[in-house]
Amino acid sequence: MGKPNPILTGHSYAPDAATAVSELRTQISQPHMALVIFFCSSNYDLQQLTTAINQLFPDELVVGCTTAGEIGPAGYLNHSLAGISFSAACCTAVVGHLDRLQSFEISYGRTFAQDLLRQLESTDSYIKTNQDFGFLLIDGLSVREEPVTHALQDGLGSVRMVGGSAGDELDFEQTWIFADGQFHPDSAALILINTSLKFHLFKTQHFISGRERMVVTEVDAKSRVVKEINGLPAATEYARLVNVDPEQLTSDHFAAWPVVVMIDGTDFVRSIQHANPDGSLTFYCAIDEGVVLRVAHGENMLDKLTTTLTALEEQLEHIQGMLVCDCILRNLEASHDGSKTAISKLFSQYNAVGFSTYGEQFGGVHINQTLTGIAFGHEAAFGHEEALGNQMVFDNKEDAND
Repeated sequence: MGKPNPILTGHSYAPDAATAVSELRTQISQPHMALVIFFCSSNYDLQQLTTAINQLFPDELVVGCTTAGEIGPAGYLNHSLAGISFSAACCTAVVGHLDRLQSFEISYGRTFAQDLLRQLESTDSYIKTNQDFGFLLIDGLSVREEPVTHALQDGLGSVRMVGGSAGDELDFEQTWIFADGQFHPDSAALILINTSLKFHLFKTQHFISGRERMVVTEVDAKSRVVKEINGLPAATEYARLVNVDPEQLTSDHFAAWPVVVMIDGTDFVRSIQHANPDGSLTFYCAIDEGVVLRVAHGENMLDKLTTTLTALEEQLEHIQGMLVCDCILRNLEASHDGSKTAISKLFSQYNAVGFSTYGEQFGGVHINQTLTGIAFGHEAAFGHEEALGNQMVFDNKEDAND
């Protein structure tokens, strides 16, 4: 008989918070859990959810967030609770909570990450190899993802990090992070994990940038509002490049033709949230004046995702669990183009748990319209000096040299 799976996943559609937590615990409970991560609809009564979590997971380290949709054993979910547990037999975890993000300072973020890493390294069960990674959950309406992500990754150094921005069912009113036994607004939680499992951090996107340059010539960076592109009203210039009447721009156009910025030879998506009456464009990511953007066009999202997950399966020999942060715009696109059922089957096949996000993090960069995550294989065979974890998998040629 083989070893039991050290990663267990589950979900519940129960509308009652206490029932949902009870059903989730039944599916993911295992002896000596090192960590539990959950993703929940913001439609739940969060106080009731808090009470149930603290009662049913009294001795476990539990972290989570609200979502714009959940991902669990059945693939894409809605109005549900999904979760994953990690056995202490293969994982050691620590969690740091950051509050008051509106007053966040870069220097504090670096120190915070360094201190948390030292805390992980000082645990008795720490493995003295390159077997660490970070997972970030952050308020998706804080408009602070860029400085927080950059500072934390800077503090972590060679320990790479991925993550996602919490959602609230597309209400865009308030998102919540669960840490230290309660839900917090304007907050972030950084989870550091040391594991004997093989793992890969990855990102995948299905957009290819065009050639025509778009220079941001006026911007309100704090509010992520681009006022001018190439010296013209931003919405007018964007509409010209995608051959659409500026008055007819909709979210479908922004999803189909996002813009990308190149960082160290790699394209990162910067999605437009909406056009404004004054001709400006509001983005999901921060945009600075002088940045060069290019309109991107999409390839087949299902094909790209299949290729990425197949490559991960080959490299790990078997994926026994995944943590995934999938942009809500990908979810909406899959609903629109009819691929949602097939993508759900892929998530189910590869044991994915995660959520639809208001943004994703990869390394020190905040991005959009991307899937980021960590795929876990079986236990690594230590005894040689090769690093078995903390590797990157990309799905296009220019990314491979990052």
